[in-house]
Amino acid sequence: MKFGVVVFPGSNCDRDVAYVTRDILSQPTRMVWHQDTDISDIDVIILPGGFSYGDYLRCGAIARFSPVMSSVITHAQKGKFVLGICNGFQVLTESGLLPGALIKNQDLHFICDRVPLVVERNDLPWTQGYQNGEQIILPVAHGEGRFYADDKTLAKLEDNNQVVFRYGENLNGSLRDIAGICNREGNVLGMMPHPERASDAMLGNTDGLKLFQGLLEVLVGV
Repeated sequence: MKFGVVVFPGSNCDRDVAYVTRDILSQPTRMVWHQDTDISDIDVIILPGGFSYGDYLRCGAIARFSPVMSSVITHAQKGKFVLGICNGFQVLTESGLLPGALIKNQDLHFICDRVPLVVERNDLPWTQGYQNGEQIILPVAHGEGRFYADDKTLAKLEDNNQVVFRYGENLNGSLRDIAGICNREGNVLGMMPHPERASDAMLGNTDGLKLFQGLLEVLVGV
């Protein structure tokens, strides 16, 4: 299976993700520059964390118009897999691939910490390596990570079972403790915490690695 990691001007977690997919999981991985439009060779596209375009305007608002994003949207519409982490989650909401928005943290401070998450569903390729209701620990690092949506959108997310992760300790004020959501089909996942930063045993935590391994098991039987 081939991973593609999109690199926007200002991305700073792209190599971290590639280290997991290429070096830990031994999967072919291509760094995809934001001006590239041909991603037909890619099975899983990952939009990494960072500060795309310096987070000017709103986080992800400019990256949404990068040439690669039209291809990412088509990729997702074909049922292929897309993962947005932190800034990547913001880009997914700005592009309309996921509902809601990520706004400034409730205390207006940048948060860099490890937080407990509750796995809300484990029937997705992304989460099949976890137990339903399992609590895991992942790092967060964001200034605009508070998930927000109107009541109608929140109700749809709950009714359609699109909430994948909730904060066990809500540091940013996200509505309904939402830390990660998927589209209705389940092939597009956005999350503020960083699974790639909890994927190497040398760092003392591999809770995030199960997310990548679960996807591999479904697609290639690893």
